[in-house]
Amino acid sequence: MSLQYMTQFFSQINQFLSPYYDQMSLMLVATLLVIYGDLINKYIKQLIKSYHFLLRSLLFVLLCAFGYGALTLWAAPLLKHLIFYLPYHYRGVAFIGAFLLMGLLAERRRYI
Repeated sequence: MSLQYMTQFFSQINQFLSPYYDQMSLMLVATLLVIYGDLINKYIKQLIKSYHFLLRSLLFVLLCAFGYGALTLWAAPLLKHLIFYLPYHYRGVAFIGAFLLMGLLAERRRYI
C-alpha cells in the first residue's frame, strides 16, 4: 500500500471521527482517572491521614467532586488542543491509538 493510499485512508478515519473529538477527549481523560485514580487517592490519603475524621472526609469529598471534575473539565480541552498539533490526517488515528494505549495501561494495572 502506497503512502498516498495510507494518507487517504487516515484522512477518511479523521473525517469520520472529527465531530466526536470533544467526547473522545473527555473519554480519554475520564479513563485515565479511572486507571490511576486509586494512586491519586492513596497519595492524598497519605497526606491527610493525621487530620481529624471530619476534615479527612471533607477533603476526600472535595477531591472527588471538585478536584476530579475540574481536572476532567480542564484536561479534556487540553488533550484536544494537543491532538490538533498533529497533521490533519493523523488525528483520528492518534485517538484510536490513545484508546488502545488506555487498554494496555488498564491491562497492566489489572483492570481488565
